[in-house]
Amino acid sequence: MAETQQQTDERFMRIALQEARIAMSDDEIPIGAIVVTKGGTVIARAHNLTERLHDVTAHAEMQAITAAAEALGGKYLNDCTLYVTVEPCVMCAGALGWSQIDRVVYGAVDDKRGFSLFAPKALHPKTQVVSGVLEDECAELMRTFFRKRR
Repeated sequence: MAETQQQTDERFMRIALQEARIAMSDDEIPIGAIVVTKGGTVIARAHNLTERLHDVTAHAEMQAITAAAEALGGKYLNDCTLYVTVEPCVMCAGALGWSQIDRVVYGAVDDKRGFSLFAPKALHPKTQVVSGVLEDECAELMRTFFRKRR
């Protein structure tokens, strides 16, 4: 039996969660992202590197966009999906908009910094957005991280 879109999204979000756990183990905010082609090939895996690189722009999504563009040999990600454990911020949504990515799938809502609150039109008009994929697991990772820091 063929996999449903929801099952596919959950399978790839689990890979993004693996990246988020790597970030957490490196004392980075645990956000992970991957970019997948329409054919189902993972072409980029990334997690937050803001602490390691001392760079506020080194979000998981930004790292994934750069790696995917390099893998494809071009700046547009038209036939790709970004899976990210937490809703992208305005900066990342803007970069995703410029990349013309086909789909953005995220887990947990970011009700403090998420793009949907501040810049809901930042993505390309044709980009499909899916939210809430493995939301509880993605949110729990963030809660655990910030509990330990307080």
